[in-house]
Amino acid sequence: AAAGTPYAYPKGDFAKAKADLEAEVKAGRIPGAVLLVAKGGQVVNVTTVGTEGPGDADPMTAETIFRIYSMTKPIVSIATMQLVEEGKLALEDPISKYIPEFANPKVLEKDGKTTRPAAREITVRDLLSHESGLIYGVFAAPEDPLGKLYMAAGDTRFDFTSLDLSKAIAALPLKADPGSAWNYSRSTDVLGAVLEVAAGKPLDALLNEKIFTPLGMDDTHFYLEADEASRLAEGPTNLKTALSTPKTVQPMLSGGGGLSSTTEDYFRFVEMLRNRGEYRGVRLIKPETLDAMLVDQIGPNVDRTNWFYGPAGGFGLGFGLLPIDLQDPSKGNVFSWSGYAGTNMWVDPKNDITTIFMIQTNEAPADYPVKMRQWVYGGYKDPAMATPAATAPAPAAPH
Repeated sequence: AAAGTPYAYPKGDFAKAKADLEAEVKAGRIPGAVLLVAKGGQVVNVTTVGTEGPGDADPMTAETIFRIYSMTKPIVSIATMQLVEEGKLALEDPISKYIPEFANPKVLEKDGKTTRPAAREITVRDLLSHESGLIYGVFAAPEDPLGKLYMAAGDTRFDFTSLDLSKAIAALPLKADPGSAWNYSRSTDVLGAVLEVAAGKPLDALLNEKIFTPLGMDDTHFYLEADEASRLAEGPTNLKTALSTPKTVQPMLSGGGGLSSTTEDYFRFVEMLRNRGEYRGVRLIKPETLDAMLVDQIGPNVDRTNWFYGPAGGFGLGFGLLPIDLQDPSKGNVFSWSGYAGTNMWVDPKNDITTIFMIQTNEAPADYPVKMRQWVYGGYKDPAMATPAATAPAPAAPH
């Protein structure tokens, strides 16, 4: 997406962001970073520090490619709602309509051994809201019996297709009845397989057709060609768990975490969200469809024990809904999500702000999300803008 850059470069004062991030680079915690902030569709700051990898001479830029991991999820969620608008699937459809193996689900009892019939089947809505009863095996506690079943079934295998993985998961019990509890999970990976069946084409082709080509997201892919791979950011050399290898083509097209993208490309996507479904005259979804996606699905009867932010915020159809300021909800919400390697995005409708933060480390300090709020809302000189407290909740978690 190098051609037709949709923004002018910095206007804002983000000296603290640059100083903080340069200190992180100097300490060896990250090789480099990119922070982009826009107000009303106009970029007011692009802060770039460091290089694309340890020992790499190439500086970080808005065109550096990052593994965005779970920032794939909002993209797949938008594609889902596009198919809903087209009548190719419905939110209340049981997913067994598309993947029959999900019929007659069972729930694992608390003893970790016995099962019982689930109260109902999983729906498309349940997948979008992470209330499906599925989990992530890879993020489960080592002693979790369901987590062990997921890992044995191939939770982290990339030689599976998403449909293979979905069928393997369908043979396992659920953690909870669909619609009864929020659990971060493989839901969006299964959703990717549902989309492939509903649309009759692979997920990469569907996303290219529905989102990437219309928005001009030329550098957003599941796997990278050689010329793009040279721009892929790498993490610090001492990571305990290695990052994924999108340079190698594999069968898995992970709707939950498989994409790589650039700051510039992802800006096009978040600007479409900020502008209620339209970017530069190209409409992807109706405003009312996006509005429906931003309605909290964690109702009073939904167990939120495993929701990352306790009593704060909520989760819509593919987005976290998080208050800017825990102490003052009148300042409004951002809708956001983040990725396993430290990437983060949010859209602030009240203040008309979009933010993208790109790094590559799965060992990012826990205070990054709070620092991001301070950089963004402290750095932009607009007296009409709400100023968040330092206690703002973090739109980040291990995903």
